Amino acid sequence: MQVSPWFDVTAFCVLGLLIGSFLNVVVYRLPLMLEAQWKAECAELSGAESPSAEKFNLSVPRSRCQQCGHQIRWYENIPVVSYLFLRGKCSACKTPISLRYPMVELATGALFFYCAWKWGASPTALLWSGFSASILALALIDWDTTLLPDDITLPLLWSGLIAATLQWTPVSLSAAVWGAVAGYMSLWLIYWAFKLITGKEGMGFGDFKLFAALGAWFGWQALVPIILMASVIGAIVGIAMKFSSGLREGGYVPFGPFLAGSGLTAMIFGPGAILGLFGL
Repeated sequence: MQVSPWFDVTAFCVLGLLIGSFLNVVVYRLPLMLEAQWKAECAELSGAESPSAEKFNLSVPRSRCQQCGHQIRWYENIPVVSYLFLRGKCSACKTPISLRYPMVELATGALFFYCAWKWGASPTALLWSGFSASILALALIDWDTTLLPDDITLPLLWSGLIAATLQWTPVSLSAAVWGAVAGYMSLWLIYWAFKLITGKEGMGFGDFKLFAALGAWFGWQALVPIILMASVIGAIVGIAMKFSSGLREGGYVPFGPFLAGSGLTAMIFGPGAILGLFGL
């Protein structure tokens, strides 16, 4: 029996909603896990006693309200539906739940829907769905903490190279390898030039790795349109935040979310469409 294409895209959309719910956990917990790991390593190097802490990872402890500690029941954790059923409030203390939780779930569901619609129910659709989820998680973590964890950027880089090797993407292995090299080295050179001139750090090493990963997925030819779009939009947002007094302490805006947004734009419209957007 032939399965309807609409069944495929709907299944991918539901999977995306579930993955989006998990991304909310990753975005919140992964930076805390890294911080705990760094503290433990510092204590070990200094010879001090490692700080004791309860087990904390992506699965333990179970999700709970950060205000009152109410443990989230399974039926309160259904993507989007539970938020609407609870009217956006904790069932115990009625503290408002951030709208970002269902928005992340909806965004992930929409990206998975798009991948299934474009590539059908195929390994390629799953591949680009994974790319989308990783990019979205990196954008949110960087916006919140200015961190781009190696736990996500490096697997994203290697998966792009592997996908090119297996011809699961339209990028040749040569273009993917040189894309990764050029992506990393270009921002690395800009970083050091800026630091030598100003004595300040203009970006973090995570940006180099993310740009390298995008080079692996789209090839070296896509790097110019991706960095162009990220720089222009980042500058516009930064200026707007400055005039609205929305800049954080230190006056910085993380660059990773704009690289991530450019990567998703390249996936959906193609790198060439980005150049057309700027009349090039």
